[in-house]
Amino acid sequence: MSQTQYLKMLEREIQAINKKIDLKILRGESYFREARDHKLLLRKVRYHTRRGLLSRLVTLFFRTNIYA
Repeated sequence: MSQTQYLKMLEREIQAINKKIDLKILRGESYFREARDHKLLLRKVRYHTRRGLLSRLVTLFFRTNIYA
């Protein structure tokens, strides 16, 4: 499985959990387990999409100079 396929799968799982959380909120039920799973999936997405330090510095440098 490629990284893009893996990220798409994670996004689909996040959307499914979001729907479950929304329904539980509307019903007034506890959604602790789903919130924990959602947090773990987001952590996985961030881990696989993180950029290096140099890339972030270059982006930050050019972003701040545009508005100067």
